[in-house]
Amino acid sequence: MSRPVVLKALWGAAALVLVAGCSSGGSTGGSGERPGTAPPASVSAPGSASASASASGSASPGGRVSVAGTLTEGLRSPWGLAELPGGDLLVSSRDERTITRIDGRSGAKTPLGEVPGVVPGGEGGLMGLAVHDGWVYAYLTAASDNRIVRMRYGGADGDRLGAPQPVLTGIPKGTVHNGGRIAFGPDGMLYAGTGETGVTGLSQDRASLGGKILRMTPEGRPAPGNPFPDSVVYSYGHRNVQGIAWDDAGRLWAAEFGQNTWDELNLIEPGKNYGWPEAEGQAGREGFVDPVAQWPTSEASPSGIAYARGAIWMAGLRGERLWRVPLSGEERSGDPEAFLSGEYGRLRTVLAGGDGRLWLVSSETDTRGTPAPGDDRILRLEVR
Repeated sequence: MSRPVVLKALWGAAALVLVAGCSSGGSTGGSGERPGTAPPASVSAPGSASASASASGSASPGGRVSVAGTLTEGLRSPWGLAELPGGDLLVSSRDERTITRIDGRSGAKTPLGEVPGVVPGGEGGLMGLAVHDGWVYAYLTAASDNRIVRMRYGGADGDRLGAPQPVLTGIPKGTVHNGGRIAFGPDGMLYAGTGETGVTGLSQDRASLGGKILRMTPEGRPAPGNPFPDSVVYSYGHRNVQGIAWDDAGRLWAAEFGQNTWDELNLIEPGKNYGWPEAEGQAGREGFVDPVAQWPTSEASPSGIAYARGAIWMAGLRGERLWRVPLSGEERSGDPEAFLSGEYGRLRTVLAGGDGRLWLVSSETDTRGTPAPGDDRILRLEVR
């Protein structure tokens, strides 16, 4: 199923297939192709990572990954992915505004219907999904804003979604940089990554919900212990956060798009300022938190991330590869490594499924890719 790309000659007939892709974003400084920019050819020393994994899929000890198979294919503009109790998956279509249930063993697809009130456009639409206590949560673009809603699912209603109920409204929307990733943390609180919609001043404005990581109760109220009184803002100074995950110790990690120079992986701490637009990448400036790893925008454009077997796994859109960032506590324990480069095109979402398994979602049908037969698909990866 390899796609015909120039990189294929470098990787040969690899049994291991990994993908990377670029995020949506069409304007200069967007989260995708970034026309007219010329990013550096290699990763900086603090996040050096341009060395790719071998075609056999070997990496440092504990970091081997292989593609065990394709769970399902033929998806259109897939974006969010969430696992249901029992192992089935829910996947959202950003542009078609629908949610589909995927059998976790056979890959059979069951359409659950269209989510009312979604207004797709540019990088907006039906994006992140999360499942919690009988509810399906969705981050979506509406007529006036980005917002989080929740819908009853399962039980007596079976495979039907209930009517969406607003959880949090008023997140700024734009043609680009809408963020969109949501997930429940180990503390039972709901977290969301947002973007600054191309209006860079929103990131440093703590009164705005744009360019932030938000933390709230399942009902959308400011979570207990948040750093700013009566606010859902958890951290700020972000450009466009589309990846959030927790490690085994409950530390929060987030990936975000840079503009012309550096994409970032950050360790998130409450109340901290991550620099945008005053700083991009490792700036070493007082008052701003530097990323733990950084990449040229051509090698990443990071979207979803997941934690498995001591490392963060980061899906790349423009970079069309899956990055592994080994961790030791709050720091990297080695250089990031790239896998499956160029084999499946743009990569949107990666989700940990337990027992060393990852689900990886391609993103060739999001108007930025070059779809091949079968796109888009969900791959089953094994990490050991």
